[in-house]
Amino acid sequence: MKISQTRNFNLIAKLNKYVHDLHSNLYPKYFKEYNYKNVKEVFKSLVNNESFIFLLLEDNEEALGYAWIEIREYPENAFKKGYKSVYVHQISIVETKRNKGYGSSLMECIYEIANDRGIDLIELDYWFENSGAKAFYKKQNFIKYREFVYKEL
Repeated sequence: MKISQTRNFNLIAKLNKYVHDLHSNLYPKYFKEYNYKNVKEVFKSLVNNESFIFLLLEDNEEALGYAWIEIREYPENAFKKGYKSVYVHQISIVETKRNKGYGSSLMECIYEIANDRGIDLIELDYWFENSGAKAFYKKQNFIKYREFVYKEL
């Protein structure tokens, strides 16, 4: 297995289908159907942003997933102390390859990137109905510290 940084927006857009389909199936009211062309254009505009890192996971030279992370710096203000974090925007693993340790390997790589940069906080969020993500991040020892709620009118 190999994990490397990539700017290959074509490949990231293809691998995005797995996480996008999950979201659109769980929340069709909020997520559009996956459209490779549109998703590719979004990632094309994102891959050169210096704050973003895209990690490609391959096994036997087959692309099986990716992680999209961001190095964030929150300045101190009158209300909060300043800090840095690595924010995990997305992890997507080919559906037939889930629960084989690939997500954990991506997370280990993310932890290493954070450590190398002197960052001691990983942040992320996931959709409430995404029970797979909830179980995965619990297994990774993530702690809930903020909740988002909504009310439809």
